[in-house]
Amino acid sequence: MKGIVIAIVVNVLLLSAPVLAEEHGLREGAKHGSVTDKVIAEQREALARNTKNKGFGPQSPRDIDSAAGTNKRLFSTAPAYTEMSLCNIHFHKNAEHKAKDFSIYAGNGNGHGYQSGYKYNVALLSKAELMPTKNKICDNSHSTLKPGDTIEVHYVYSTAQVKPGPTLGSCLSKAIKNPQLRVETQVYVLVNDKRALNFKGLTNYRKTKMGRYQATGIPDNTGTAVQYEGSTTGPGYNKKGSPFQVSWSVRPHVAKVNIASVGKWCKKNTFKEDHGHGVRNLVINPKLLSKIK
Repeated sequence: MKGIVIAIVVNVLLLSAPVLAEEHGLREGAKHGSVTDKVIAEQREALARNTKNKGFGPQSPRDIDSAAGTNKRLFSTAPAYTEMSLCNIHFHKNAEHKAKDFSIYAGNGNGHGYQSGYKYNVALLSKAELMPTKNKICDNSHSTLKPGDTIEVHYVYSTAQVKPGPTLGSCLSKAIKNPQLRVETQVYVLVNDKRALNFKGLTNYRKTKMGRYQATGIPDNTGTAVQYEGSTTGPGYNKKGSPFQVSWSVRPHVAKVNIASVGKWCKKNTFKEDHGHGVRNLVINPKLLSKIK
């Protein structure tokens, strides 16, 4: 019996990489268009129903300006990211989290994560910064970036001995398939300005003497990061709870980034990312939120 149980556990862990990929959304080929408020309400009801009394831990994303939360499922906070190893970088079109600086609701979207989320106020940008680009940026069937757009970048860290690579499966290793995870989060607004931050620099990384990989360009002037306990995100979890525990660090202010540099990154990067991923509905159910201390 003991051998059977071990085999089941191993099989579950081996499936972790595909499940983690739900951060990027299961239905990325979904049609365009905007769904009604009723659809979003039904998704929230399904999430509450599918997680009720099942032991799920706190979920993400959330409004980081609100500290309220009643989920008491405990797990150990991951170490500081400087003591962990960078394993993945990807971004979502529009912010998944909400804060004062990125609080404009993009709309319900297509019900599968696209055209939804939160945005920076483009009225605060100049006409020059909003000038259209000559070429399409990070273009695919359901997402194209334009000046004035908001993106949320996730710098994912793991306590496993790993190196940066595609998908969140890169955060696991053969030796440790249940590592602690931390996501350093920065929201950017895209501008048509060569003087703005270069995305290549923002996503650079190096290997330290301790053998850990570290992102070297995360901004240090966008406010003190809000720390909270949550989960993986992505629209694949709009109706069900994420089973993965994540320590989050979300910076409250945006930074401007040159949209052309983001376009170059989409054409070639270690993580094989070529477009902005969809967002998970903001989690508002107190029973699915941790209390921010």
